[in-house]
Amino acid sequence: MKVCDRKYGSLLAARAERFAAILFFAVLLSACAELEKPTTEPFYAETAPPQKREFRWSNGKMPKSFDPAVASAPPESDVVRALFDGLTELDQTTLEAKPSLALEWESEDEGKTWIFRLRKDAKWSNGERVTANDIVRSWERIMRFGDQVPQRRLFDNIAGMERQKEQTGGAPQSDLEELLTPAGTVHSKVLKNQNVRSESERPTPEPAAPTATPKSETEKKPIGAVAVDAHTLKVTLNHPDEDFPKLVALPVFRPVFGDGSTIEGSKLDAAIVTNGPFRIVSVGQDGVTLDRSEDHWDRAKVEIERVKFVPKESAEKALEAYRTGEIDAVTNALFEPLALKLLRPFEDFRQSTHSALNFYQFNEKRVPFGDRRVRTAMSIAIDRERLTDGELEGAMRPAFSFLPFTPDDGKRLSEDPARARKLLEEAGFPNGENFPEIKLVVNRNDVQLRVARLVAKMWEQELNIRTQIVSVETSEIEAVRVAGDFDLIRRGVVLPSADEMSSMTAIFPPGGGQPADPDPAIAVPAPDPTVLPTPELSAAPHAVTTGPGDVPKAMDQDTAISEMPAVPLYFPISYSLVKPYVIGFGTNVFDAPLLKDVRIDTGWQPKKPKSES
Repeated sequence: MKVCDRKYGSLLAARAERFAAILFFAVLLSACAELEKPTTEPFYAETAPPQKREFRWSNGKMPKSFDPAVASAPPESDVVRALFDGLTELDQTTLEAKPSLALEWESEDEGKTWIFRLRKDAKWSNGERVTANDIVRSWERIMRFGDQVPQRRLFDNIAGMERQKEQTGGAPQSDLEELLTPAGTVHSKVLKNQNVRSESERPTPEPAAPTATPKSETEKKPIGAVAVDAHTLKVTLNHPDEDFPKLVALPVFRPVFGDGSTIEGSKLDAAIVTNGPFRIVSVGQDGVTLDRSEDHWDRAKVEIERVKFVPKESAEKALEAYRTGEIDAVTNALFEPLALKLLRPFEDFRQSTHSALNFYQFNEKRVPFGDRRVRTAMSIAIDRERLTDGELEGAMRPAFSFLPFTPDDGKRLSEDPARARKLLEEAGFPNGENFPEIKLVVNRNDVQLRVARLVAKMWEQELNIRTQIVSVETSEIEAVRVAGDFDLIRRGVVLPSADEMSSMTAIFPPGGGQPADPDPAIAVPAPDPTVLPTPELSAAPHAVTTGPGDVPKAMDQDTAISEMPAVPLYFPISYSLVKPYVIGFGTNVFDAPLLKDVRIDTGWQPKKPKSES
């Protein structure tokens, strides 16, 4: 009897164990299924398309001006591109220049002289013809306003439009922390009930209307833009620029009517004269409304009849308006990493590399950073993909070159520790011996400090060199750069156009690429004759190249990669939400969609789930 009891008890115990095991795995599988459950809705907001050809766009707050002279960033630049035609437009996909006011163009003197032939059917909204004289007069207006125009330096390569030498130094460090870091300092709630909280947006400069008083006719300085006749414009440059047709696609180069006086001032006037594919019909607290221009030369290809720019004070409010169907697209909004992770699965969420660069600039006047081999070694010792995918949580793109819109050429600056160590040894520092401690100055920002620590760790692991990280307020970093109190210093630059010369000038301003001579009171490593770089490497001829008339010219990207005056780290990424029924709204590196290419698919219908088909 006892044996039977033992056998029965053992059987019950075994069954209990199997039941417990089955129950455990059932719970585990259920939990995994919940974790791995795919998103049931493909779109963040699947609202029905409007039944009229109307596009509603939230691209930030209310624009401050309609003046192309001050439209350097959204939302102003988006509105200006809709209201005014330039000589050219950039193709949204290829970033190549395509005809607009200019039907065709050609260059002479290997890109130093450009001839633009304007179309004869382009008109202002008051019925007058657009002529080459309008272009010349508008560019002369830029000269009169001088540095009050945010992108004034983009005209420096046009003969007669270069600024005075004292104005061509290094541009002050801009506070680009919100733009050039993954998220800034915003907070968010979990995407619950289709709601995301975000308390800040990407900061954009608030344009101020130029106030300079125009000079008299006798004081006018001739410029290298001449109206050969009503429909032929000749532009003479100081230095050849094969990408010049791409540069003139920017809003700042677009002509305004007459002397531009009617467009100046802080008031947004719906009655201004324009020449673009859309015209203003109303301006109010609810935004800016544009209608298709019936007299535009390309009117037949413009499908949308109305555009509404709907201002939103925060990313949260823009998202809510998008979710409820009030707007069709959201751009120029900044979301923190958690919100981005939750938005990424949706098909109407877009991300693209933004035209800005975060980099460390060398102080080449300090030993041993005048040696190109040292600079190159430090650059290729960095694992940029580890930096962006790990420390920056995939919110940035690694910078294997200086420009985000040119090919990486096989990732020319990819990590190569073996070559880096060899270069450092050739420079006189085998295994990092006798290499001075690096002074790296960065902004006092949590993300920048984390990036700097990881880069310093890579230098120590791969090259056996050590780094002192010094953090200062953003408002102080330019003073540090000018004083030369650094070995490397963190900088962030927004790149203005697909024109390589203008973008490289933004990174390395001619005459401003190197700091001033260091203050004698600042400790500088004593020169060691055994490790001094060779003469051909110690000089910095790449900083400035001069041409006719002693007009400075920036280096090109190939030269920058060869000479390595700075270490490119990463390009930021911009984000947007676009409804699936919106066609032709291109998102690219410059965040510059063309409204004339947009159309609304009023017959769009969401796909039925597989279970219903």
